[in-house]
Amino acid sequence: MNPQEKQTLMSMIRKIQAMGLTIFLVEHDMKFVMSLSDRIAVLDYGRKIAAGSPAEVQRNPAVIAAYLGKEVV
Repeated sequence: MNPQEKQTLMSMIRKIQAMGLTIFLVEHDMKFVMSLSDRIAVLDYGRKIAAGSPAEVQRNPAVIAAYLGKEVV
């Protein structure tokens, strides 16, 4: 999606959230996901490796290792 389409979708999702409905969103744009989500589940090769608030997920070592790579010692 281009930036304008993302803004339109974000606005639509916020309206749905305001109605008290839950939205299941599968998206790889982390800035987009983090700005919209109350709770996030992170999958790595189909296996859930973390769940929680955006802040909790960003700090999770398993998420960091899966998406940024592990430091080789």
